[in-house]
Amino acid sequence: MGLNAILGEKNDVGSLRKPVGYLNKDILGSKEPQDTSDIIRIPVGMIEPNPFQPRQSFDPDALAELAESIRTFGLIQPITVRKKAQDKYQIISGERRFKACSMAGLDMIPAYIRDANDQGMLEMAIVENIQRENLDPIEVAMSYQRLIEECNLTQEKMAERVGKKRASVTNYLRLLKLPAKVQHDLKVGLLSVGHAKVLLALDDQALQEELCDEVIKHDLSVRQLEEKLRKLAKGEDKSPAREQQLPDSYYKVLEHIGKYFSNNISLRRSAAGKGSMTIRFDSDEEMNRFLKALDEANL
Repeated sequence: MGLNAILGEKNDVGSLRKPVGYLNKDILGSKEPQDTSDIIRIPVGMIEPNPFQPRQSFDPDALAELAESIRTFGLIQPITVRKKAQDKYQIISGERRFKACSMAGLDMIPAYIRDANDQGMLEMAIVENIQRENLDPIEVAMSYQRLIEECNLTQEKMAERVGKKRASVTNYLRLLKLPAKVQHDLKVGLLSVGHAKVLLALDDQALQEELCDEVIKHDLSVRQLEEKLRKLAKGEDKSPAREQQLPDSYYKVLEHIGKYFSNNISLRRSAAGKGSMTIRFDSDEEMNRFLKALDEANL
């Protein structure tokens, strides 16, 4: 029995998706933002990179993939900037997203504007924003992430600030690990948080996207989605289209490289021999260990 037998016949759900848009405010000339919790759309020409950006190189293939995702779904997570001069803003965080937006041909980029010298006001504005009742799950998750990255808060301290249990905060932050397509569908209401939590149990991003499409096409409940995952886990579907396309020798690649990244690596291959390998790393230390191993092996 093939994957389609469980998931149902593939239908295009692209017609249900529209790029994420931020319609509240634009920066035009000297117009000022109202507060640091607002998302402002800024012309690309007014934004400059941060000269203190520690990351100097960006994977061109990964950037191209992100640019294509932005063309399709819009920029789901806005960048953060500070005002440097009249009509000039400097990136605080999100330089990779900024580069991808430029590649995607965006004229305006959604951004948070903050006073880098007034962390207390920023923290207060973000917390106040979180307490709004009309935020979507991705907006909540992004706000939590901003408190961690820009206000230097731990998850425990952040949970205290927003009056939530730490487990709840952690669950929201995990939503940002989902593929862009799934985050988009969650943001615009095509998918529920319950569905997203089920999908987070999967390591295969392609399967996450596939099941996300299935939920939307057939209006599946969370329980029905869980049942599909149980069937896959029991082996009722061997997924020959996936398994037979990956030769045994390829698993050596996953084993040898995966050990440097806690096995956060996936490899996809089509019947024609084309494919892609995705490595997810948790820290610079993981990447440095891998690079050291390459140097020692003269590769």
